[in-house]
Amino acid sequence: MVLLLLLLLPLAGGTAMLFASSFTLRALLLMAVALGHNICSLLTTRQTLLAAGDPAHAAPVALGGVLCPDVLGLVFLCLASALFTAASCYAIGYLRDEDAKAPVRRHFQDGSSFTNAPQQRFLACLCFFLAAMSLVTTTQHLGALWVGIEVTTLTSAPLIYFHRHKEALEATWKYLMICSVGIALALLGNVLFSIAFYPEAPQDHNQMLYYISHATKAQPAWLKAAFIFLLVGFGTKMGLAPLHNWLPDAHSQAPSLVSALLSGALLNCAFLGILRGHQVLNAAGLGEFSSGLLVFFGLLSMLTAALFIVGQGHYKRLLAYSSVEHMGILALGVGLGGAAVYGAMLHAVCHSLTKCMLFLLAGNVLTHYHTLSSYDVRGMRWTMPITACLWAGGFLAITGSPPFGLFVSEFSILQHIFTTERYFVGAAYLVLLAVIFVGMSIPFLRMVQGVTPPATPPAFKETVFNVGPCAVLGLLIVTLGLYMPPWLDSFLRQAAHLAGE
Repeated sequence: MVLLLLLLLPLAGGTAMLFASSFTLRALLLMAVALGHNICSLLTTRQTLLAAGDPAHAAPVALGGVLCPDVLGLVFLCLASALFTAASCYAIGYLRDEDAKAPVRRHFQDGSSFTNAPQQRFLACLCFFLAAMSLVTTTQHLGALWVGIEVTTLTSAPLIYFHRHKEALEATWKYLMICSVGIALALLGNVLFSIAFYPEAPQDHNQMLYYISHATKAQPAWLKAAFIFLLVGFGTKMGLAPLHNWLPDAHSQAPSLVSALLSGALLNCAFLGILRGHQVLNAAGLGEFSSGLLVFFGLLSMLTAALFIVGQGHYKRLLAYSSVEHMGILALGVGLGGAAVYGAMLHAVCHSLTKCMLFLLAGNVLTHYHTLSSYDVRGMRWTMPITACLWAGGFLAITGSPPFGLFVSEFSILQHIFTTERYFVGAAYLVLLAVIFVGMSIPFLRMVQGVTPPATPPAFKETVFNVGPCAVLGLLIVTLGLYMPPWLDSFLRQAAHLAGE
C-alpha cells in the first residue's frame, strides 16, 4: 500500500491542485504531497532493505508486480523526493511573489514582458511530474520504465513554458521534439531486448530479474544492438553529448525550481534506464562492450561541457552545461567499473543536491537583478549576502573542491582510474576538470564581487522560503564531504553492486 501511495499521492494532489482556488490551499496541498511522498519513499526503502537482508520480510510489490523496487532505483527515488520537497518550499515564496506581480512580469533588461501560466496548472504538472519519476524509479519492468520516462517529458514540458514568452516556447518545443525522438529510440531498444530473449518471455512483470538470470542464453548481437538504442535514447534525455542540445535551452528558460528538478532528478531517471541495460549486458558477459561505450560518451560529454562553459556569460546555461559534464562523469564512473561505480553513485547524490541548490539560488539572482547575464550581475555579497555565500560555496562544490561531497566522489573515480592503470583516461579526466574549474570560476566570482550596478535595488529580501532550502542542501553537501553516514555508505554500496561494481 505504501508503494502504491508513491504514485497515488502526487496524482491525487495534482488533480486537487486544478480545483484549488486560493494560494494558501495550493501551498498546503503542495507541502502535503512533498512530505507524504518523502515518508512513503523512506518506508519503501526500509522495507526493501529489510527484504534484501532477511528473507522473512516480504519485498514491496504493487500493481501485479509492475512496481517492484530495488536498491538501485530507490537511490534515485529518495533523491527525487528530497529535491521535490526543497523545490516545493522554494515554490511557495516564488509563486506568492508571482501572484503579487500578476498578470504581467518584467524579467529582462530589454523591457520584454510576458504573462505567466495559471498556478493551478503549473502545480498540477509539478505533482504529475513527481508521480512519473516515482514510476521510473520503483519499477523493474522495462516497458513501465519507458512509459514513466515518456510521461516525465509530457508533464515537465508545461513547466518549462511557465512564463509563456517566445524563448520559453522555443525551448519547450526543442525539449519535446528531441526527447521524443530519443524516447522512440529507447522503445526500439526495449523491443530488441525482447528479440534477444526470443522465443522465451518473462513469466511475471519483473523483467530485470528474468533478463539477468537468463542473460547467458540470450543472443549477444541483439543484446548489443538493444543497448546501443537504449544508450542513445535515454542518453538523449540524460543529456549525454552529442545528444544534449535540448538541455541548455530548457534549463535556462524554465523557472529555477523547475530547472532544479530537471537537473537534479529527471536526468537521474534517464540514467537509471541506461543502468538497467548495462545490468543485463554485465550478466550476459558483455560488460566490456557497454562499459566501453559509457566511457567514450562520458569523456565526450565532459569535453563538450568544457568547450561551452569557457566564456559562457549566461549563468543558467552555465549550470546546464555543468549538468552535461556531471552526467558524463556518472557514465564514466559506471563504465570504468569496480570502485568507480561506487564513486558514481555517490556523485549522483552529491550532484543532485548541489545542482538543485545552485538553480534555486539562480532564481534569487534573477529576481533581484532582472538579468540572466553574469556580466550584468555584480556585488551580490552586498545586496544578497546569504545567497552570495551559498553561491560561492556552490561553485566550489560543483567543481569538485574539498571539503564538499563531489570532491570525494570525483577523487574515488580518479583513484580507480590510476589503480587500473588507465592513464590516458585519467589524464583526460584531470585536464577537463581543470578547464571546467577555471571556466566556471570567472563568472561565479565576478557575480559575487565588484560594485553593484546603479539601477539595482539596494537589498534583496532573503526569506526562509528562498534561502532556507538552499542552506539545508548546502549543509548536506558539506556533511557528505566530511562524514559519510554508515547507513548511506551501505545503501550506495548495494546500489553500486547492482549497477556492476
